[in-house]
Order: sequence, then C-alpha cells, then structure tokens
Amino acid sequence: MVNFCGNAKEGSTLKSLTALKVRTAGPGIHGDGKGLYLRVKPSGARSWVLRVQYNGKRQDIGLGSTDDLTLAEAREKAAYLRKIARRGDDAIAERDKAKIKIPTFAEAVERAHAELGKGWAEKTAEQFKSSLETHAVPAIGKRRVDQIETAHIIAALAPIWTDKPQIARKVRHRIMQTLAFSKSHGWRTEAVPLAKEITDGLAKQPESKGFRAMPYKELPTFLAELIGEEDSPARLALVFTVLTAARSGEVRKAHWSEIDWEAREWNRPADHMKSGKPHTVPLSDAALAILDRAAERYGDDGLIFPNGKGKTLSDAALGKMLKDSGRGETVHGFRSSFRDWAAERMPHIPYAVAEMALAHSVGDATERAYLRTDLRDLRRSLSDAWGAFAAPSISSDRGDIIRMERV
Repeated sequence: MVNFCGNAKEGSTLKSLTALKVRTAGPGIHGDGKGLYLRVKPSGARSWVLRVQYNGKRQDIGLGSTDDLTLAEAREKAAYLRKIARRGDDAIAERDKAKIKIPTFAEAVERAHAELGKGWAEKTAEQFKSSLETHAVPAIGKRRVDQIETAHIIAALAPIWTDKPQIARKVRHRIMQTLAFSKSHGWRTEAVPLAKEITDGLAKQPESKGFRAMPYKELPTFLAELIGEEDSPARLALVFTVLTAARSGEVRKAHWSEIDWEAREWNRPADHMKSGKPHTVPLSDAALAILDRAAERYGDDGLIFPNGKGKTLSDAALGKMLKDSGRGETVHGFRSSFRDWAAERMPHIPYAVAEMALAHSVGDATERAYLRTDLRDLRRSLSDAWGAFAAPSISSDRGDIIRMERV
C-alpha cells in the first residue's frame, strides 16, 4: 500500500491549493493533499512534487514546473502516478517513460535498420528495410510503435498474405523484429504479438511449393547433355553448382584463390555465404574436372567463371541454361535434388552430414556448441559419391579421364 505523507515543513498546508495560490505562494512547500505539493524556491521558481512510498521508502517525484503544468494538470498527473504506486510499481520509472519520445513505426524501422544492420550482411539489411518500406510502412508507418496491435499487423499483411506468401511471412517476421527492438528501447511496453496470433487472423496461405527441383534420377542424363555441349562460363558454372550443391551466388562470385588443389577443397569466405560464416566444400573428381576446364578456357586467376567482360555472371545466366534445355526447375532446386539423393541413396550417412554439406546449421545452439568438427571426412565421402552419381563421365572411376597437373 502507498502511504501518502502528511504535513510538509516550511509552511506547507493540507488545504487544497488554488490557481491564485499557485501564482502567489511564497517560498516553501505547499500541500494540495494526497501527496501533491507545490515547491517554491527563494528565486521564485515553482514546481510540482508528488510524494509516495515505494518498497518501504519515500519517493519524491518531480512532475515539472508550473510553467509546464497547471494545477489541474498536476493533479491529473499525480492521480495517475499514485495509481501506478498503488500497484506496487515504480512511479518514477513510469514518469520517465513519459519523457521518452515514442517513434512511429517508420522511424523505428530506420533505427532498427541502422543498429541491427551492423551485424547483418549488406543484402540482409537492405532486404529488411526495403520490404518493410514497401509492404508495412504504407499501412502502419505513421502509427506509434506503442500503439501497434495485432489487428494493425494483420491489416498490413492482408494484401500480400495469399498473393505473395513467402514475402508476407518475411515481412511479418521483420515487423516483429522492429517491435521487439522498440520494446528493448522502452518505446513499447506491450508484448510483441505472437506469429500465430497474426496468422489466426489471416486467410490460409496456399501450400508452399518451394524451389522447383529436378528429380535426382533425371540428373545424370541432364548433366551429361550439359557436359557434352560447348563450354561456356554459365554452363560450367551451372554444372559446378550442381556438383557442389552450392548456392548460385557462391559459385558466381568464386575466385581461384578459394581453391586448394592439393587439399581438393573450395574454401568459401564468409562474405560469400548466406550464414556469414566461412565454409569449406570437399571437391569430387567431377567438380575438379569442371575447374580444369574453366582454368584451361578462362585462366586460373580472378573469377573462376567470368562473363564475357571478365565480370561476375548475372543471377539469370545460370537459369537461362536450364530454360534453354527446356527445363522448368530452378537452379536453387538442385540443392533439394542433392538432399533427396542423400536421403534415399546414402542412408548410412548421418543426417547432419548432408545438412552441413548444404551449409545449413545443425541442431540447436547447445548442440552446435558441443559439435567441434565440421565432419569434413564424411562430407568428402558424400561429395565423391554425389559426383560419381551425377556426372560419371567426368569422374575418376573412368579410364578415359586425364586430370590436368596444377603448377
């Protein structure tokens, strides 16, 4: 319970103040009742003070000067803070919250992007900001972050929820990131809505089909046709992408400095990886044969698969190879082809090995903390088997393959 203090010293009184008394009272502390006091300094400066008990100790809470608060406003503010104190909460902390300027959602996006983006890849930070500015800010950008409720988020997501389901889910996550960031800075007291609370208020999304993937049983025939055609940077890059189960961007940006011929490894730097962490790929004979071809045609310095101008291949270049072959799958889908093959044809290889081959995180944070190996030897066995299956014509078990000597 709150114990409101009685008579104050220095001329205080329990009689209610009046607007005239507030203006004319002499130096001292003058009571208005229920712990609200007018403090007048010898200089004539006048301010409001609320006195309460919190955790067994007296709290004197400055409410502001009489220039900023009228008597009526001071009483209203005091009544609100007394209510906070009766709940057993800290009235000073509540008063200080009122001093914080609560940003709008649009302003919070800017601040979250500036701070959180320091730990993200440049592309991730750019997508965070651009997706929210496109799909969330128009609907809720002018609303203060402490006023945003589940219904507001639902209204912002509804136009894209079924038409662009993957983007909508990312925008939902980024809205919640922004609200969580706001809560951590004291701009918001309410809990961030749960994803399920938002989903429950929206239509059921169409079943995700993911990236269209080629059935792995069709892969050897497809690669044999590619390998048999005239070499081009995009064609070789696509075959290498398949044989390493890599993301196309990792292959398109790959430099010869990343290749360790002696160790038969591709050491991908952190800034080329989606995870932001370096990753080593054991190279099969088939993958090394593709590198031999690339080195012979384009040299072994700089980009491995440069375009005609010596620059990085475009994202569409590899996809064009698929379209020109009459296929409707995506380049990214070959990672699914690899994962299906590993599950069905290599069941003796642990699940974690195939996931690490795809540069996926394995297990929860605790499990990863205890996993001190990257399972390199097991991944090499898996890579060799994948190369022999997908591209037998350029694998070492055939006698007509002559490996180039590296200097």
